[in-house]
Amino acid sequence: MKLIHDEPLDSPRSLAAPRASSASHASRAFVPTMGALHDGHRALIRQARGAVGPSGEVVVSIFVNPTQFGAGEDFDSYPRDLEGDLRICEDEGVDIVYAPSARGVYGEAADHANRITVDPGPLGREWEGAHRPGHFAGVLTVVSILLNQVRPSIAFFGEKDYQQLELVRRMCRDLSIDVQIVGVPTVRDHDGLALSSRNVNLDPDQRRAAAAIPRALEAGQHAAADGSAAVLEAVDAVFAEAGLTPDYRALCAPDLGRAPERGAARLLVAVPVGRTRLIDNCPLELGGAHVR
Repeated sequence: MKLIHDEPLDSPRSLAAPRASSASHASRAFVPTMGALHDGHRALIRQARGAVGPSGEVVVSIFVNPTQFGAGEDFDSYPRDLEGDLRICEDEGVDIVYAPSARGVYGEAADHANRITVDPGPLGREWEGAHRPGHFAGVLTVVSILLNQVRPSIAFFGEKDYQQLELVRRMCRDLSIDVQIVGVPTVRDHDGLALSSRNVNLDPDQRRAAAAIPRALEAGQHAAADGSAAVLEAVDAVFAEAGLTPDYRALCAPDLGRAPERGAARLLVAVPVGRTRLIDNCPLELGGAHVR
């Protein structure tokens, strides 16, 4: 396994120069992460390896991106464990770990107020974007940079960050970035809570309270046959019982557009639990058959 920090990308050790024994960039899969890897990341890496096979390359980036954190958010306290991350990558057969500094990603513009960014558009200012102004501009900008640096043919993102996944897909389509974006289903703990690097910040009482999040999603799925209002009422009831107040709970179409009266939709929630803010989502079928 090769570890790359900030070497020039045209150097012999660079990402832009695959191993002589490997296939071309057409068989390079990419998993961008912010580190603190867990079983959810393992699932992404395994999907990536399955996509390119034993002769292709799997690249995992580890970079806590400062531009997607707002004032007062948890950039400084975000979990970091490069040594543990490297062990997981080694275990999963990753070929290249790209762990750059901010300068390695943004160059001289790392702290420049006039840096060019990617505008996420109106859908990037809904839900997460409304509660975290500038977040998706930071996300899409760093993802576009990493895709240009790594130059994969396929990249894998977790469905837990569903709005992010759909915005990345839209960015690649609208800006003609030639990469296939694949969403990987959320990996969950024994009680249904979505695995997240931030879960380590929950104390035991908060961890128990957070289990209400997957219960709320399940309640919403069961109520979906009765329409949007019933879904949101069911979600609110679970959170109220648990003593949690969501930042938002919303329904949208699978592509983030307006939720239909009947048909496939996505339920999105964001919930502060103590000082830790957790997001989750699930698919549902509005106006369809009742879930048993």
